[in-house]
Amino acid sequence: MRLPDLNDLMQDLQLAKQIAIEDRNPNAIIIATISQAKLLGLDKPVIRDVNANEVQSMSDLMDELAKDETTRAITYEQSNY
Repeated sequence: MRLPDLNDLMQDLQLAKQIAIEDRNPNAIIIATISQAKLLGLDKPVIRDVNANEVQSMSDLMDELAKDETTRAITYEQSNY
């Protein structure tokens, strides 16, 4: 006997959902739908980094700060204390 794969489980849940629809059982429809979403990983939040293409190395950031006159002045003034 083989273990069911994702496709088998989805088909079983779809059948359960269809039976729930025919029986007019909204709770069973919801449970089957949520179970399908969980199997597909759709129940997890998706976090997207909108600045992913603008990632800089620490070295690049330090070079950028060193070139900035305002940052250099503040750094110099603080180092004199």
